[in-house]
Amino acid sequence: MTHHGARHGSSGGGRDLIGLQAMDVETMRRLLRSSWAMANDWRGARGKPPQPDLAGRTIANLFFENSTRTRVSFTIAAQRLGANVVDLSSAGSSVAKGETLVDTVRTIEAMGVDALVVRHASSGAAALAASTADIPVLNAGDGSHEHPTQGLLDSLTVAEAHARTDAFDLSGLRLAIVGDVAHSRVARSDIAAWTALGASVVCVGPPTLAPRTLEALGVEVRHDLDAVLPEVDGLQALRVQFERAASLSSARDYAAAFQINPARLARMKKSAVVMHPGPMNRGLEIAGDAAEAVDGPRGVVLRQVENGVYMRMAALRWCLGQD
Repeated sequence: MTHHGARHGSSGGGRDLIGLQAMDVETMRRLLRSSWAMANDWRGARGKPPQPDLAGRTIANLFFENSTRTRVSFTIAAQRLGANVVDLSSAGSSVAKGETLVDTVRTIEAMGVDALVVRHASSGAAALAASTADIPVLNAGDGSHEHPTQGLLDSLTVAEAHARTDAFDLSGLRLAIVGDVAHSRVARSDIAAWTALGASVVCVGPPTLAPRTLEALGVEVRHDLDAVLPEVDGLQALRVQFERAASLSSARDYAAAFQINPARLARMKKSAVVMHPGPMNRGLEIAGDAAEAVDGPRGVVLRQVENGVYMRMAALRWCLGQD
Protein backbone atom coordinates (compact mmCIF):
# COMPACT_ATOMS: atom_id res chain seq x y z
CA MET A 1 0.00 0.00 0.00
CA THR A 2 1.27 3.43 -0.84
CA HIS A 3 2.36 5.45 2.16
CA HIS A 4 3.14 9.11 2.68
CA GLY A 5 6.00 10.20 0.47
CA ALA A 6 5.80 7.25 -1.91
CA ARG A 7 6.87 8.31 -5.37
CA HIS A 8 4.79 7.61 -8.44
CA GLY A 9 6.84 6.51 -11.40
CA SER A 10 4.17 7.47 -13.91
CA SER A 11 3.45 10.95 -12.59
CA GLY A 12 6.76 12.74 -12.74
CA GLY A 13 7.94 12.05 -9.21
CA GLY A 14 4.74 12.81 -7.34
CA ARG A 15 4.18 11.89 -3.70
CA ASP A 16 1.17 10.98 -1.58
CA LEU A 17 0.33 12.82 1.64
CA ILE A 18 -1.69 10.31 3.66
CA GLY A 19 -0.69 10.90 7.27
CA LEU A 20 1.87 12.39 9.64
CA GLN A 21 2.35 9.34 11.86
CA ALA A 22 4.62 7.82 9.19
CA MET A 23 6.25 11.09 8.10
CA ASP A 24 9.82 11.91 9.15
CA VAL A 25 10.34 15.17 10.98
CA GLU A 26 12.59 16.65 8.30
CA THR A 27 9.81 16.30 5.74
CA MET A 28 7.43 18.01 8.17
CA ARG A 29 9.90 20.87 8.59
CA ARG A 30 10.38 21.10 4.82
CA LEU A 31 6.62 21.51 4.36
CA LEU A 32 6.46 24.02 7.24
CA ARG A 33 9.30 26.10 5.72
CA SER A 34 7.57 26.04 2.35
CA SER A 35 4.23 27.09 3.86
CA TRP A 36 5.91 29.90 5.80
CA ALA A 37 7.45 31.17 2.54
CA MET A 38 3.96 31.09 0.99
CA ALA A 39 2.61 33.03 3.98
CA ASN A 40 5.23 35.72 3.53
CA ASP A 41 4.53 35.93 -0.21
CA TRP A 42 0.75 35.93 -0.05
CA ARG A 43 -0.35 37.42 3.27
CA GLY A 44 -2.39 40.53 2.55
CA ALA A 45 -1.80 40.16 -1.19
CA ARG A 46 -5.38 40.13 -2.44
CA GLY A 47 -5.53 40.34 -6.22
CA LYS A 48 -2.03 38.86 -6.62
CA PRO A 49 -1.91 36.86 -9.88
CA PRO A 50 -1.45 33.09 -9.61
CA GLN A 51 2.03 31.61 -9.52
CA PRO A 52 2.85 29.34 -12.49
CA ASP A 53 4.08 26.41 -10.36
CA LEU A 54 1.16 24.11 -11.27
CA ALA A 55 0.07 25.75 -14.53
CA GLY A 56 -1.58 23.19 -16.80
CA ARG A 57 -2.22 20.76 -13.92
CA THR A 58 -5.69 19.69 -12.83
CA ILE A 59 -6.50 18.88 -9.20
CA ALA A 60 -9.67 16.91 -8.39
CA ASN A 61 -11.36 17.36 -5.01
CA LEU A 62 -13.08 14.05 -4.18
CA PHE A 63 -15.10 14.84 -1.08
CA PHE A 64 -17.23 11.89 0.03
CA GLU A 65 -17.96 13.73 3.29
CA ASN A 66 -19.17 17.29 3.77
CA SER A 67 -16.59 20.01 4.16
CA THR A 68 -16.50 23.72 3.56
CA ARG A 69 -13.23 25.13 4.85
CA THR A 70 -10.97 22.25 3.81
CA ARG A 71 -12.44 21.97 0.30
CA VAL A 72 -12.40 25.73 -0.30
CA SER A 73 -8.90 25.97 1.18
CA PHE A 74 -7.51 23.30 -1.17
CA THR A 75 -9.29 24.98 -4.09
CA ILE A 76 -7.81 28.41 -3.35
CA ALA A 77 -4.38 26.85 -2.79
CA ALA A 78 -4.48 25.08 -6.17
CA GLN A 79 -5.75 28.16 -8.00
CA ARG A 80 -3.01 30.36 -6.49
CA LEU A 81 -0.48 27.92 -7.95
CA GLY A 82 -2.09 28.17 -11.39
CA ALA A 83 -3.85 24.79 -11.37
CA ASN A 84 -7.35 23.98 -12.56
CA VAL A 85 -9.70 22.48 -9.96
CA VAL A 86 -12.55 20.01 -10.40
CA ASP A 87 -14.93 19.48 -7.47
CA LEU A 88 -16.70 16.17 -7.01
CA SER A 89 -19.02 15.87 -4.03
CA SER A 90 -20.52 12.47 -3.41
CA ALA A 91 -24.16 13.58 -3.31
CA GLY A 92 -24.21 14.80 -6.90
CA SER A 93 -22.03 12.10 -8.40
CA SER A 94 -22.05 8.43 -9.29
CA VAL A 95 -21.02 7.69 -5.71
CA ALA A 96 -24.64 8.32 -4.72
CA LYS A 97 -25.55 5.53 -7.14
CA GLY A 98 -23.27 3.08 -5.37
CA GLU A 99 -19.99 3.46 -7.25
CA THR A 100 -17.08 2.37 -5.06
CA LEU A 101 -14.19 4.57 -3.98
CA VAL A 102 -11.79 2.51 -6.10
CA ASP A 103 -13.96 2.85 -9.21
CA THR A 104 -14.39 6.58 -8.68
CA VAL A 105 -10.63 7.09 -8.28
CA ARG A 106 -9.89 5.08 -11.42
CA THR A 107 -12.54 6.92 -13.41
CA ILE A 108 -11.37 10.41 -12.41
CA GLU A 109 -7.73 9.44 -12.97
CA ALA A 110 -8.59 8.16 -16.47
CA MET A 111 -9.85 11.65 -17.34
CA GLY A 112 -6.32 12.97 -16.95
CA VAL A 113 -6.25 14.75 -13.60
CA ASP A 114 -2.86 15.22 -11.98
CA ALA A 115 -3.68 14.79 -8.28
CA LEU A 116 -6.58 13.80 -6.05
CA VAL A 117 -7.60 15.45 -2.79
CA VAL A 118 -9.71 12.88 -0.93
CA ARG A 119 -11.97 13.22 2.10
CA HIS A 120 -13.91 10.17 3.26
CA ALA A 121 -15.81 9.04 6.35
CA SER A 122 -13.87 5.75 6.55
CA SER A 123 -10.43 5.47 8.13
CA GLY A 124 -7.99 4.11 5.57
CA ALA A 125 -9.86 5.49 2.56
CA ALA A 126 -7.03 7.83 1.55
CA ALA A 127 -4.48 5.01 1.66
CA LEU A 128 -6.83 2.86 -0.42
CA ALA A 129 -7.15 5.66 -2.98
CA ALA A 130 -3.36 6.05 -3.04
CA SER A 131 -2.83 2.33 -3.60
CA THR A 132 -5.32 2.49 -6.48
CA ALA A 133 -4.09 5.64 -8.23
CA ASP A 134 -0.86 6.26 -10.11
CA ILE A 135 -1.16 9.99 -9.38
CA PRO A 136 -0.57 11.73 -6.04
CA VAL A 137 -3.29 11.51 -3.39
CA LEU A 138 -3.64 14.06 -0.60
CA ASN A 139 -5.66 13.04 2.44
CA ALA A 140 -8.14 15.78 3.39
CA GLY A 141 -9.41 13.70 6.32
CA ASP A 142 -10.27 10.00 6.51
CA GLY A 143 -12.63 8.89 9.27
CA SER A 144 -11.00 9.14 12.68
CA HIS A 145 -7.56 8.30 11.21
CA GLU A 146 -5.74 11.49 10.17
CA HIS A 147 -6.07 14.98 8.71
CA PRO A 148 -2.42 15.70 7.85
CA THR A 149 -2.69 19.20 6.39
CA GLN A 150 -4.61 20.26 9.52
CA GLY A 151 -1.84 18.91 11.75
CA LEU A 152 0.75 20.81 9.72
CA LEU A 153 -1.21 24.08 9.59
CA ASP A 154 -1.76 23.87 13.34
CA SER A 155 2.00 23.39 13.76
CA LEU A 156 2.65 26.44 11.57
CA THR A 157 0.18 28.45 13.66
CA VAL A 158 1.85 27.43 16.95
CA ALA A 159 5.33 28.12 15.56
CA GLU A 160 4.26 31.55 14.35
CA ALA A 161 2.61 32.45 17.67
CA HIS A 162 5.73 31.50 19.63
CA ALA A 163 8.38 32.80 17.18
CA ARG A 164 9.60 29.32 16.22
CA THR A 165 9.46 29.78 12.43
CA ASP A 166 13.25 29.86 12.08
CA ALA A 167 13.71 26.13 12.71
CA PHE A 168 10.18 24.87 13.47
CA ASP A 169 11.46 23.38 16.71
CA LEU A 170 8.65 23.29 19.28
CA SER A 171 10.85 22.01 22.13
CA GLY A 172 9.87 23.46 25.49
CA LEU A 173 6.28 24.14 24.46
CA ARG A 174 3.41 22.32 26.16
CA LEU A 175 0.31 21.95 24.01
CA ALA A 176 -3.13 20.69 25.03
CA ILE A 177 -5.82 19.02 22.95
CA VAL A 178 -9.22 19.23 24.64
CA GLY A 179 -12.37 17.23 23.92
CA ASP A 180 -13.22 14.13 21.93
CA VAL A 181 -9.64 13.08 21.28
CA ALA A 182 -10.52 9.40 20.86
CA HIS A 183 -12.54 9.95 17.68
CA SER A 184 -10.61 12.92 16.27
CA ARG A 185 -8.49 12.72 13.12
CA VAL A 186 -7.34 16.28 13.83
CA ALA A 187 -6.02 15.18 17.22
CA ARG A 188 -4.11 12.26 15.71
CA SER A 189 -2.38 14.47 13.17
CA ASP A 190 -1.71 17.23 15.72
CA ILE A 191 -0.19 14.68 18.11
CA ALA A 192 2.02 13.19 15.39
CA ALA A 193 3.30 16.60 14.30
CA TRP A 194 3.67 18.26 17.69
CA THR A 195 5.49 15.36 19.33
CA ALA A 196 7.82 14.97 16.33
CA LEU A 197 8.62 18.70 16.40
CA GLY A 198 9.56 18.49 20.08
CA ALA A 199 6.51 19.73 22.00
CA SER A 200 5.02 17.92 24.96
CA VAL A 201 1.34 17.15 24.39
CA VAL A 202 -1.42 16.63 26.93
CA CYS A 203 -4.87 15.36 25.96
CA VAL A 204 -7.75 16.46 28.18
CA GLY A 205 -11.34 15.25 28.25
CA PRO A 206 -13.72 12.90 30.03
CA PRO A 207 -12.39 9.32 30.27
CA THR A 208 -14.74 8.15 27.50
CA LEU A 209 -13.30 10.71 25.05
CA ALA A 210 -9.72 10.96 26.34
CA PRO A 211 -8.89 7.39 27.40
CA ARG A 212 -5.54 6.31 28.83
CA THR A 213 -4.90 4.26 25.68
CA LEU A 214 -3.91 7.54 23.99
CA GLU A 215 -0.69 7.42 26.02
CA ALA A 216 0.60 4.96 23.41
CA LEU A 217 0.85 7.97 21.05
CA GLY A 218 3.39 9.62 23.32
CA VAL A 219 1.06 12.03 25.10
CA GLU A 220 -0.06 12.63 28.66
CA VAL A 221 -3.76 12.09 29.41
CA ARG A 222 -5.52 14.23 32.02
CA HIS A 223 -9.17 14.68 32.96
CA ASP A 224 -9.01 17.98 34.88
CA LEU A 225 -8.80 20.90 32.45
CA ASP A 226 -8.52 23.54 35.16
CA ALA A 227 -5.35 21.94 36.50
CA VAL A 228 -3.78 21.80 33.04
CA LEU A 229 -4.58 25.33 31.83
CA PRO A 230 -1.80 27.25 33.65
CA GLU A 231 0.80 24.85 32.22
CA VAL A 232 0.12 25.14 28.50
CA ASP A 233 1.40 27.40 25.71
CA GLY A 234 -1.37 26.47 23.32
CA LEU A 235 -4.72 24.70 23.38
CA GLN A 236 -6.71 23.07 20.60
CA ALA A 237 -10.42 22.85 21.49
CA LEU A 238 -11.89 20.04 19.40
CA ARG A 239 -15.39 20.27 17.99
CA VAL A 240 -17.89 18.21 19.94
CA GLN A 241 -19.39 15.81 17.41
CA PHE A 242 -23.13 15.95 17.98
CA GLU A 243 -23.49 12.51 16.42
CA ARG A 244 -21.40 11.22 19.35
CA ALA A 245 -23.14 13.36 21.97
CA ALA A 246 -25.20 10.37 23.11
CA SER A 247 -22.06 9.10 24.84
CA LEU A 248 -21.79 12.38 26.78
CA SER A 249 -23.91 12.58 29.91
CA SER A 250 -25.05 15.94 28.57
CA ALA A 251 -23.75 18.94 26.71
CA ARG A 252 -24.17 20.98 29.89
CA ASP A 253 -21.96 18.61 31.87
CA TYR A 254 -19.35 18.71 29.12
CA ALA A 255 -19.36 22.52 29.07
CA ALA A 256 -19.05 22.70 32.86
CA ALA A 257 -15.90 20.60 32.79
CA PHE A 258 -14.24 21.42 29.46
CA GLN A 259 -15.63 24.60 27.89
CA ILE A 260 -13.18 27.44 27.30
CA ASN A 261 -14.79 30.37 29.14
CA PRO A 262 -13.53 33.69 30.56
CA ALA A 263 -12.61 32.16 33.93
CA ARG A 264 -10.56 29.46 32.24
CA LEU A 265 -8.89 31.94 29.89
CA ALA A 266 -7.81 33.89 32.98
CA ARG A 267 -5.96 30.79 34.23
CA MET A 268 -3.84 30.59 31.08
CA LYS A 269 -0.46 32.20 30.41
CA LYS A 270 -0.70 35.54 28.61
CA SER A 271 1.35 34.05 25.76
CA ALA A 272 -0.85 30.96 25.37
CA VAL A 273 -2.99 30.70 22.24
CA VAL A 274 -6.40 29.09 21.73
CA MET A 275 -7.08 27.11 18.56
CA HIS A 276 -10.10 25.36 17.09
CA PRO A 277 -10.13 23.33 13.86
CA GLY A 278 -13.70 24.38 13.02
CA PRO A 279 -16.53 24.37 12.52
CA MET A 280 -17.09 25.72 16.02
CA ASN A 281 -20.12 25.12 18.21
CA ARG A 282 -20.11 28.52 19.89
CA GLY A 283 -21.51 28.12 23.36
CA LEU A 284 -20.28 24.53 23.70
CA GLU A 285 -16.52 24.12 23.18
CA ILE A 286 -15.96 27.86 23.58
CA ALA A 287 -18.35 30.01 25.61
CA GLY A 288 -20.32 32.70 23.85
CA ASP A 289 -18.84 35.32 26.19
CA ALA A 290 -15.27 34.09 25.66
CA ALA A 291 -14.76 36.09 22.48
CA GLU A 292 -11.14 36.74 23.43
CA ALA A 293 -10.47 33.05 22.83
CA VAL A 294 -11.44 33.42 19.19
CA ASP A 295 -11.26 37.08 18.26
CA GLY A 296 -8.82 38.53 20.78
CA PRO A 297 -5.03 38.52 21.02
CA ARG A 298 -4.79 34.88 22.09
CA GLY A 299 -7.36 33.67 19.55
CA VAL A 300 -5.71 32.28 16.40
CA VAL A 301 -8.70 30.46 14.90
CA LEU A 302 -8.83 32.67 11.81
CA ARG A 303 -5.04 32.53 11.51
CA GLN A 304 -5.41 28.74 11.37
CA VAL A 305 -7.85 29.12 8.48
CA GLU A 306 -5.50 31.50 6.67
CA ASN A 307 -2.48 29.29 7.30
CA GLY A 308 -4.45 26.36 5.90
CA VAL A 309 -4.25 27.89 2.43
CA TYR A 310 -0.47 28.37 2.68
CA MET A 311 0.05 24.84 4.01
CA ARG A 312 -2.09 23.32 1.24
CA MET A 313 -0.13 25.30 -1.35
CA ALA A 314 3.03 23.78 0.09
CA ALA A 315 1.46 20.30 0.16
CA LEU A 316 0.30 20.47 -3.46
CA ARG A 317 3.74 21.65 -4.62
CA TRP A 318 5.42 18.86 -2.65
CA CYS A 319 3.05 16.14 -3.84
CA LEU A 320 3.43 17.23 -7.47
CA GLY A 321 7.23 17.37 -7.35
CA GLN A 322 7.53 21.16 -7.45
CA ASP A 323 9.31 21.46 -4.11
